[in-house]
Amino acid sequence: MKAVLCESYGTPDVLRFSEVAQPVPKDHEVLVKIHATTVTSGDCRIRGFQSPLLFWIPMRLVLGIRKPRNPILGVELSGEIVSTGTAVKRFKKGDQVFALTGMRCGGYAEYTCIPENGRIALKPVNASYEEATTIPFGGTTALHFFRKGNIGNGHKVLIYGASGAVGTSAVQLAKYYGAEVTAVCSGANFELVKSLGADSVIDYTKEDFTRNGNLYDIIFDAVGKITKANCKRALSPNGKYLTVDGQGIAKERTEDLIFLKELVEQGKIRAVIDRHYRLEEVPEAHRYVDKGHKKGCVVIQVP
Repeated sequence: MKAVLCESYGTPDVLRFSEVAQPVPKDHEVLVKIHATTVTSGDCRIRGFQSPLLFWIPMRLVLGIRKPRNPILGVELSGEIVSTGTAVKRFKKGDQVFALTGMRCGGYAEYTCIPENGRIALKPVNASYEEATTIPFGGTTALHFFRKGNIGNGHKVLIYGASGAVGTSAVQLAKYYGAEVTAVCSGANFELVKSLGADSVIDYTKEDFTRNGNLYDIIFDAVGKITKANCKRALSPNGKYLTVDGQGIAKERTEDLIFLKELVEQGKIRAVIDRHYRLEEVPEAHRYVDKGHKKGCVVIQVP
């Protein structure tokens, strides 16, 4: 099968389009024909081994000491189950699914095997494969941190980096929970985040949100670019600062995928797609994501 391999840590140049053996599902696994995957900030951090110093050693042990343990990256995907292991009960051949593979990776290929008790669920019926594949990473990450912050109705929530994969999910989920949302992004993305439900927007290139006198119950840094010290003056007395950088890895739960599926089907959240690339163009897609200015998700179409 065709796949993109990452056989050393480094720049996008380490990614190589290649032919590899098609995997065979074990007893409790399903074999998925992948139709779409994405290039997330998580994929780029794995490829370049960008990890907070606190997690450097444990992350090397998990991902691989000198190179990625699994050379096929891709932390989220959607596709069709083409065969199942002998003990699989949750799924059957022909099921259309989406999945968060996380540290197992595997999305940059035509096929992958996923444990039936892994982070995999039937995809939303009203979403295409390309739309469905954008939901797991950003959605589950935002859910994890909002639960950590005990988000609730009427809370004033500021989302820094509101136009990325995690940020666009966060805006929509915060509105679902009844929060008043302030989105921080570039002026070019104002209309996007407003369309997702943001109540107000701030251009980070023109205004420092920590100095405008507003206080927030939750400040969520969806891109890992600001510090708690900088945010203190903008937090309410019991306010919480949350960041994707250095506060641990978001928990991956199958129940969250099912919850997000239901929200998509109810029209509460939707996919945000910036660009499309073919599988052989994954290195180019990584270069684009590395620039740090994508809007929503970058989708990889798998033949």
